[in-house]
Amino acid sequence: MEFGSSHQTRIGIVVTIGFLALALAFSARATLGLVMPVWEAEFGWSRSFVSGVGAAALVAMAAVAPVAGWLADRRGPLPTLALGLMTIGLGCGLVAVSDRPWLFAVGFAGVGAVGFGIVSTHVVATAIARLTEQGRGLATGVATSGATAGQFLIVPALAVLLTAVSWRWSFGGLAAACLVLGVVVMVMLARRSRDAARQSAITVSSLRDDLRQVLATPAFHILFWSFLACGFTTTGVIETHFLPYAALCGFPPLPSAAAYGVLSAVNLLGMIVAGWLTDRVNRPLLLAGIYAGRALTFVLLMRVGNDVNQLFLFAAVFGMVDYATIPATASLVASHVGVRVMGLAMGLIAAGHAIGGALGAMAGGLGFDLTGGYTVVWFGALWISTAAAGLVLLLARMPAREPVVV
Repeated sequence: MEFGSSHQTRIGIVVTIGFLALALAFSARATLGLVMPVWEAEFGWSRSFVSGVGAAALVAMAAVAPVAGWLADRRGPLPTLALGLMTIGLGCGLVAVSDRPWLFAVGFAGVGAVGFGIVSTHVVATAIARLTEQGRGLATGVATSGATAGQFLIVPALAVLLTAVSWRWSFGGLAAACLVLGVVVMVMLARRSRDAARQSAITVSSLRDDLRQVLATPAFHILFWSFLACGFTTTGVIETHFLPYAALCGFPPLPSAAAYGVLSAVNLLGMIVAGWLTDRVNRPLLLAGIYAGRALTFVLLMRVGNDVNQLFLFAAVFGMVDYATIPATASLVASHVGVRVMGLAMGLIAAGHAIGGALGAMAGGLGFDLTGGYTVVWFGALWISTAAAGLVLLLARMPAREPVVV
């Protein structure tokens, strides 16, 4: 991928593209909750309808993730990201002009969801893995941290547009930004040299052959199930039930939202630190340590009570181990499953994360309905995180398929 005169310049450009693409994609997803009350007042759309569209989008994303990964393996990650950005742009554009429920559903849960499934951490991680071996972990951590950066950098700007002008401008701005970035990536790809094209060439193989290679690798199954546990304990129980739990403890919305903002901000730092460590320490031990640390955070959560300082302490500590699993997991997929099929493997693993998230969200709601509280949910998340830590330790005994350069 010849974008500049030096290899470091190329890495920097790809990292920047990945960061910005994920920031836009995750911000577009988060805007659904921001605009939900406005749609309720303006169109009379029920929250169950809008939430159902959001849930349908998650299902579509889980289905698209492996396909997007395989497309990244076959056609290259950057062209895949460009396609995804333009698809998100089209989807957000449809939402921006929506005044009927079906058009909103098609825009967000149809076209938009396909784009969300493509512009994802596993495609960005594949782009980094194919570009460099040395410093791969740090580059992956920085690039994929865009997934959380958008939540406290772009979403507030969208909230300003929503308040000052209209919700249509919020989605219209997202559409324009995604389309512009997609075009920029396509222009860069059009200018790459013949040498870079040879470097990016993909060995032609069938989807069946690629699946056979992935599924025949024991390391894949370890990483799949551990990442499913990751989805359960992050997207599932925390992203869905942290704020309701804070309300149950008696905290007003403002400190609860502030604590969640701290979690998101520290999350970005945690991803970068985890990426830096991925290049320097034993990766199975690092990943196991992250899961073990996450398990301990649920002890903190159960001790929050009505102490706001404890709430913020949990948010800060959990933020360090929230998305921190991504760089180490991506690096282990590259070395133990193979870079050639990394997109497909990471896509399947990402689908597992989405399944875990759905199970966690449902388990949290069921646990609350049955017990009137979240203690059983937090205990369950604690033991699931502990099991994930023990599972990834098995990787320490498995040889890498490809050399690891640090």
